[in-house]
Amino acid sequence: MRLAYQYKVKPTKAQKAVIDNWLSMLCAQYNYLLADRFNWYEQNRCSVNACPLVCHLSELKENPDYYSQKKTLPNLKKTHPWYTQIHSQVLQDVVKRVKLAFDRFIKGDSNGRRSGRPRFKKRHRYRTFTYPQMKEGCLEGDLINLPKIGMVKVVLHRPIPAGFKIKTASITNKCDGYYLVLSLEDKTVPEVKPDINPDSMIGIDVGLKDFLTTSEGESVEIPQYYRKAQKRLKVIQKRVSRRKKGGKNRLKAIKQLGLQHKKVADKRKDFHFKTANYLLSKYDVVAHEKLNVKGLAKSRLAKSVLDAGWSSFLTIISSKAENAGLLAVAVSPKNTSQNCSNCGKKVPKKLHVRWHDCPHCGCSLDRDHNAAINIKNRAAGQSVLKAQRLLRDARIGWEAYTEPNGSV
Repeated sequence: MRLAYQYKVKPTKAQKAVIDNWLSMLCAQYNYLLADRFNWYEQNRCSVNACPLVCHLSELKENPDYYSQKKTLPNLKKTHPWYTQIHSQVLQDVVKRVKLAFDRFIKGDSNGRRSGRPRFKKRHRYRTFTYPQMKEGCLEGDLINLPKIGMVKVVLHRPIPAGFKIKTASITNKCDGYYLVLSLEDKTVPEVKPDINPDSMIGIDVGLKDFLTTSEGESVEIPQYYRKAQKRLKVIQKRVSRRKKGGKNRLKAIKQLGLQHKKVADKRKDFHFKTANYLLSKYDVVAHEKLNVKGLAKSRLAKSVLDAGWSSFLTIISSKAENAGLLAVAVSPKNTSQNCSNCGKKVPKKLHVRWHDCPHCGCSLDRDHNAAINIKNRAAGQSVLKAQRLLRDARIGWEAYTEPNGSV
């Protein structure tokens, strides 16, 4: 199991200069390697899928893959000696980042979905570098030993769990300072608790009227942090646009804008974690819809959808359930709002109709409450929950069949 813990770090003036210098050099190397990939792609691709029997075939250029680009790093340090200041594995990680970005563009991910053409990074947009391997015992109290940077002070607001090993470390430059992200590994695989109760299950329907509505009829109010901060953001954005490009005052205004956006994001993230913790503390199984949030974010409701942060919330609740040995079940969202939760008949209604009235069975309740019950019912039919229920019933039946001393 892998976990990511984020801590704020307080480097010295000299360490800040080193980190900023590294980011500048790594950004230039990232753009160079990406350009090398694009040169090969433009020179060797062809839209023609057939050719005459006799034709001239130009010699193909060698494809710059991960290994061939990694072999150029020793020569880079000879031609550009200042790159010797950077840790070798940090440089190798840049090659890996280029490979992943280009592969997603050409081949797509594991599901075959391709991303857009990778863009060259501007200096202010390249903010992170990673140590792929960390030595055991690199964290000593509130200090971490980063190779070629030195001992950096860490604000340890929470301890690292016992038994977890630090695998990677990333330094990120954000608008309010520098942060350290530790990737922690625990080789013990978390299993679903054997005493999990399939009947302790809740269905949740996320929405824009309320953040979510449960199958028990309980609703959580949507906070709308971005909309509440829009007035302040508008003032700061005007301040940025009026400043002269390249000036110090513009940089100060940009930093203010970044801090305000980060404040909104932190509030939303805190709300997501508290809501997920509340649900998992009361129920063993949480059922939710498998939403296409990217598709919804391209509609007229884009601002409200992104402000709610459904994708982030569902990811958080799934990971927290896995770590706690509980279940988070994703079900198909098809017709969860249209079908009646009582009789199962389809009752078509438009989006502005917020109340469900079934003409077949007389069921009358809130639209989101009806959808949450449908989600719960669909999750109850999942094979994992069926198996859990059968095991529990078999255990109860065997205990009833045996004598108190264990004999039949």
